[in-house]
Amino acid sequence: MDKAIKILVVAFVVLSFPCCLMAADTPQEAPAHANITEKGEISTGTGLAVGGACIGAGLAAIGGGYAIARVGGHCIESMARQPEAAGSMFAPMIVTAAMIEGAMLFSIVVALIAVLKIV
Repeated sequence: MDKAIKILVVAFVVLSFPCCLMAADTPQEAPAHANITEKGEISTGTGLAVGGACIGAGLAAIGGGYAIARVGGHCIESMARQPEAAGSMFAPMIVTAAMIEGAMLFSIVVALIAVLKIV
């Protein structure tokens, strides 16, 4: 598990690098379509930044799904071991899953807003 977390962190850093380059290269007073060349093509940096934002949204969805699955699985396992405590475990499980889903959706929205702002 520790190795998987390290791989995800490195992947996040590598994928966010084009976004940082794009932000550093774009002047503040640039027009709305500054990333489009004279031929109507989108520049390579913009394409990499959009790809990184999309992959970030996908990783957020995968991570959120994995976290909710772990919470649900462990709660069901606890209910199977101690059925009389099922009522007191259900509400915290739902609240935890809702908070995980909220964080996941927030990160996906941020990534998609970044894509809309870049293009």
